[in-house]
Amino acid sequence: MTNALRQLRRAAFFPLPALLASCGGAPIDSGEDGPPASGGAYGSGGHVSQSGGSSAGGAGTGGGAHAGGAPGTGGVHTGGSGGASSGGSPGAETGGTSNGGLTGGLPPDFGLEFVGNITTSNGIDFEGMVYSDYWDQITPENAGKWGSVQSNAGAAFNWSTLDAIYDYAEEKGIIFKQHAFVWGSQQPGGNPSAEQVETWVQTFCERYPNTKLIDVVNEPPPHTNPNYTDALGGGTNTSWQWVTTSFEMAREHCPGAILLLNDFNNIEWDNDTNHFIGIVDAIQAAGAPIDAIGAQAHDLDNGQVSFQKVQGLIQKLHDETGLPIYITEFDISTTNDQQQLDLYEQYMPFFRETEYVRAVTIWGWIYGRTWNSAPQSGLVRDGAPRPAMTWLMDWLGRPSP
Repeated sequence: MTNALRQLRRAAFFPLPALLASCGGAPIDSGEDGPPASGGAYGSGGHVSQSGGSSAGGAGTGGGAHAGGAPGTGGVHTGGSGGASSGGSPGAETGGTSNGGLTGGLPPDFGLEFVGNITTSNGIDFEGMVYSDYWDQITPENAGKWGSVQSNAGAAFNWSTLDAIYDYAEEKGIIFKQHAFVWGSQQPGGNPSAEQVETWVQTFCERYPNTKLIDVVNEPPPHTNPNYTDALGGGTNTSWQWVTTSFEMAREHCPGAILLLNDFNNIEWDNDTNHFIGIVDAIQAAGAPIDAIGAQAHDLDNGQVSFQKVQGLIQKLHDETGLPIYITEFDISTTNDQQQLDLYEQYMPFFRETEYVRAVTIWGWIYGRTWNSAPQSGLVRDGAPRPAMTWLMDWLGRPSP
């Protein structure tokens, strides 16, 4: 991509509030509750994740009847929040969210659009703690994956769990982010066709019109490899046409959402960063409507990954693609409270002060209930906040449990 094109793309960026108003070392694997996703530095092995499978049954609160209506006129989920026009959905003119817990979300000049989190075992509030008191954005950890909604290609959709999460976001006026459309794991059985992929994307977008951000493609090869890439145009390690096709589908059916390519190790390890940039360059050249990069950031607690290395790679990722960056799956996994606190105090201000880092989603907040094989990244342990949680809430101007 030429420097002139990069500058043009940089000039075209818009912050989330404006969009909302208008509509090598020890490897780590993906932050998912599913089968292993290769993990580690580019091309290496990785650790096996714990649980997996589909998301069955309802969870959380705020679920309502799902009866027609466009956003802003009662919403698709009329029994939940009353749609995008009510419930205090974020907008540029308000500078943040407005809900029953947080008092206005983050101010417009804070430097981050949101600091959010994910569901806990498909639930939202946990043991008397109200999620929206602490987080102004929500990502369904598993319920938004295609295999959680449709067990086999062509089977009936089961939206019950995802409905409850979306309705909660609408009711509380917090941002809803979709994770993920196309991924090489937790997908329907069988061999989905291009038409079935598009039906999945289109049906989701029609059902959840107030979705603000979407991980369109999650963890492309070599990390995971969907079995239907050829149906979408193929091109792995060359044109990456199947990735471009996925983004085109997402833009057509969810025109108001910020579209991300999401991956792990792309701000921690040189080979992964370079490979990821190669994918972005290829799909940009093909005209893919990619708006931003998702950097999972699971490996920041790896002792072989220095703060200076992360600073350099995240700068490179931005400079060579011209795209803003969302930290999508941030976690610091350690039993040592001081170590966790130290890394939060180091990285969160860095994200805030880096103008092209837009926002942060933390990947789990309840100790012992997070995704990986040593689920120690939680910020609340036995009902009490760990020091990193206390510091973070104070830093954000939010209450602590």
